[in-house]
Amino acid sequence: MPDYVLPPVTNGLAPVITRIPTSHPVVFLTIDDGAHRTPEMVALMAEYGYQASIFLSQTFVQADPAYFDQFLAQGSLIENHTVSHNINMVRQLGYSQQLAEIAGMQDFALQHYGRLPTLFRPPGGAYSPAMQQAAAAAGLRAIITWEAKANAGGMDYQVGSSLRPGDIVLMHFRPEFATDLNAFRQAQLAAGLEVVLLEDFLAV
Repeated sequence: MPDYVLPPVTNGLAPVITRIPTSHPVVFLTIDDGAHRTPEMVALMAEYGYQASIFLSQTFVQADPAYFDQFLAQGSLIENHTVSHNINMVRQLGYSQQLAEIAGMQDFALQHYGRLPTLFRPPGGAYSPAMQQAAAAAGLRAIITWEAKANAGGMDYQVGSSLRPGDIVLMHFRPEFATDLNAFRQAQLAAGLEVVLLEDFLAV
């Protein structure tokens, strides 16, 4: 049973979650963007039995949105990573423009995957109160960041040198997907952690 309750939207602002404070030996896999798509990615996720929170941007996936149905069939879920993936949106876009980016991806996800996302990841990871307000206004329950990343065939940690219970791990749909996923798997097994779907743990 989860030992953490997601904070509510407060004063119109969605909470920001960087990791989950939990005593359970669990870790959460998140995969972003959707720019690169191969059968191998689907096969590896099935081979390892992983379910992930998949944060998609419309600009990357609109040419072949049905590709990600294969991950949904494995138990993964599609979440919101904006329409255009503007990594400077905190600095360049006002509230209404940020809301349009987020709400537009909500509509796209519902149309193509039959479910409104509940979680939001800002492109590049930067966020602001205006973005928290826009995410909440679009119906999202939380902004999800990270402290651990599978990248360039290895693991990068903002804190410590190994995975910890409750870590939210960032990956991307990139050409090096297989080596990144292997790096995550080795770190996950070494830490003795179980990969759990973030949405299930948060009950969203």
